[in-house]
Amino acid sequence: MITKADKNQVRKKRHARVRAKLSGTEARPRLNVFRSNKHIYAQLIDDVNKVTVASASTLDKEVELTATGNTDAAVKVGELVAKRAVEKGVKAVVFDRGGYLYHGRVKALADAARENGLEF
Repeated sequence: MITKADKNQVRKKRHARVRAKLSGTEARPRLNVFRSNKHIYAQLIDDVNKVTVASASTLDKEVELTATGNTDAAVKVGELVAKRAVEKGVKAVVFDRGGYLYHGRVKALADAARENGLEF
């Protein structure tokens, strides 16, 4: 049986493998997704200059939800991070799913970001 710690270790290894090939630039920052049991976080990262361009999470005051660990919350975070990115003049991004499967909350966040102006 695979424990929760083992699952996270496998995810981290997968993420490291993907990150070796994936990098964000000033023109195309990396849209990184982190998912916990209670919350979901998204960051636009410029890896060349080592800066976070924009970020959003279910902990932000602008995201008013009753439940923060579901796909509805992920959609709100995707909309918010896309809105903040467009305000900063960023349209094109590289999507980094953080080693998670492209399914459920991660997919909901990505689809919402696409609908609100980001291209990836």
